[in-house]
Amino acid sequence: MVTHNARVSDLVIAKVRRFCDQRVPAEARDEVCLEVTTRAASITIVERRPLWEGGPGAWTRMPVAQLRHDTAAGTWALFWADRNRRWHRYDHLDPTPQLDDLLKEVDEDPFSMFWG
Repeated sequence: MVTHNARVSDLVIAKVRRFCDQRVPAEARDEVCLEVTTRAASITIVERRPLWEGGPGAWTRMPVAQLRHDTAAGTWALFWADRNRRWHRYDHLDPTPQLDDLLKEVDEDPFSMFWG
């Protein structure tokens, strides 16, 4: 069970932001960017792209992955979003105390759950 009244530490958020910054080369950031949002004990990675026919500053938002912290167990669980933007537990990796394991799985995406 994920504890919802806990808050993710600034150090953890910074680690996920570094992951996102390293994933998108600086020269491509006018075409795609990754942002990090937080809510209680979860961190969501969101991909943003400019709209084809939108005005300046009009970008799409697509959820990529969500990392949920269970403070009681001291573990992180990984979730993926379906086409309706509903979150599902990622079954290919058990909850782990190592956030880096989850970020590596998102980066490698062996089952095409995050980057398509």
